[in-house]
Amino acid sequence: MTDSGFSSSDKQVVLVSSSDENHPPENIIDGNTNTFWMSTGMFPQEFIIRFAENTGITAVTVDSYNVKHLKIEKNNSPNVSHFESITEKEFERTEGRLQSNVISLNVNSATHLRFIITSGFDHFVSVHRVTVKN
Repeated sequence: MTDSGFSSSDKQVVLVSSSDENHPPENIIDGNTNTFWMSTGMFPQEFIIRFAENTGITAVTVDSYNVKHLKIEKNNSPNVSHFESITEKEFERTEGRLQSNVISLNVNSATHLRFIITSGFDHFVSVHRVTVKN
């Protein structure tokens, strides 16, 4: 799945709960599964992606490692407050390979998506790519 209708300038990571200078949050949306954002331990961990304009979203694909439980929320305002829950997903453990989860959404309009990793299979998790389908 590709970011249909989105270029890297159409979205940006505007908030992360932790950061490692060797694995910056921008890696989440660079389209490359060889780069990644890594948490610094403890849960929950979260990141927020902002779109250049309100957009409809039919699905997201999350390529990650060690994520156990993920919540996705949205909002329609220009700032990152007042989020509404969209869905939750339990991921399967994958030893030695990336988890790739396509999550169907029925979002008519969103300015921001917040991804909250509530638990992991280890102390550290990584998110390699998030693609959005509209």
